[in-house]
Amino acid sequence: MMIQTSYGKIHVERHGDTSKPVLVLLNGIMMSTLSWTMFVSKFTPYVHLVLIDFLDQGQSEKINQEYTVHNQRECLHQVLSELRLTSFHLCGISYGGEVALDYAINHQENIQSLMLFNTTMKTSLWLKDIGDSWIKAAKDPLAFYLTTLPTIYSHSFYESHQDWMKQRKTTLLDVFSNQAFLDAMVRLTHSSESFDVSSHVHQITVPTLVVSSDLDTITPPYEQKAIADKIENSHYVIIQGSGHASMYEKPNLFVSLILGHIMSDHQLSL
Repeated sequence: MMIQTSYGKIHVERHGDTSKPVLVLLNGIMMSTLSWTMFVSKFTPYVHLVLIDFLDQGQSEKINQEYTVHNQRECLHQVLSELRLTSFHLCGISYGGEVALDYAINHQENIQSLMLFNTTMKTSLWLKDIGDSWIKAAKDPLAFYLTTLPTIYSHSFYESHQDWMKQRKTTLLDVFSNQAFLDAMVRLTHSSESFDVSSHVHQITVPTLVVSSDLDTITPPYEQKAIADKIENSHYVIIQGSGHASMYEKPNLFVSLILGHIMSDHQLSL
């Protein structure tokens, strides 16, 4: 379905039994709702899954103007209000984790629990320069692929899953050949350049799971540890042997961590 917000039309999908606990799962920057296809059947026996494409992602509206992560958070709030979801579990990975953090700071009264994978509370100079390299490469599909994909995965996964990576390369080069997609990626990348909620993260009191990957070079583990240190009611986990795209490198563990956090008794002290 499409939901109109004050910034543009947002694509939303709902999967599974609406009587089950609600999990809102937020995309990383290069993802879309299609990125979660392999996970839908893993989640829906236990939760009602809500997937959302942010502005400039997937099937949501492409807008030819600048915006910020805060605007994405406002869109998310309008979408969830339109869906009349007032109690849900919120999970974001990478860029989606930034939006989830911002949402939790402003609307945590609606959140049963929060899960943050491979994300940061502030765009560092390191991350901004990585983003700038993506922007510089965004006029050439192959250059964009070579600049982005190798750094998203761990070296061991990249080397040991060559057939899968070749298939991904074929698929993504076709996607990256669409200049409208690359222009949208530039706007998405720009949107997080000024992101900084570090002085507000301590306000989050809902049960929170913060997850790092030990081989993540885009948002290194110390970034997530800093978040966990600021949220008193949090658990911190490091996934071993994984790069930034932990959901693809360790899919079963990714699902288990999310479902375990949702189903745990949060009345107990974390």
